[in-house]
Amino acid sequence: MEESEDLPKDFIKLKSEKLSVDEVSELVVSPYCGAVSLFIGTTRNNFEGKKVIHLEYEAYTSMAETEIKKICRDVRQKWPSVKHIAVHHRLGVVPITEASIIIAVSSPHRAESLEAVMYCINTLKASVPIWKKEIYEDEYSWKENKECFWANSEK
Repeated sequence: MEESEDLPKDFIKLKSEKLSVDEVSELVVSPYCGAVSLFIGTTRNNFEGKKVIHLEYEAYTSMAETEIKKICRDVRQKWPSVKHIAVHHRLGVVPITEASIIIAVSSPHRAESLEAVMYCINTLKASVPIWKKEIYEDEYSWKENKECFWANSEK
């Protein structure tokens, strides 16, 4: 395979079905890359002493996809050797231990893919219109990402 046949691609998906680590990581594999880095954000069973039953995510889908595409463009400017980027985010109910988000990045060497994955998750939490509701045993709470620029602008 010539490198021109393996052009850099972005795989962005917001969906209500269970996310697959295998599916997402396979999207970014390239014979030109020696590194695939992953971030998997999962639902934990507690928050500040409260028992979490599950999470629920809502999104302004078209805007969220546009913002994630911008993040991918930024990654390619900061780390030009990055080959493929996949960002899959689950919407709706996400049970305990299941993935809410999976980010995968491939690059020739590990440093770029690891840095790019961290940049992706941090920037996504700060700028993408996806909202999380934590459901506890006897109450619920919409969670604000402390990284989120619009949440902090009024304080």
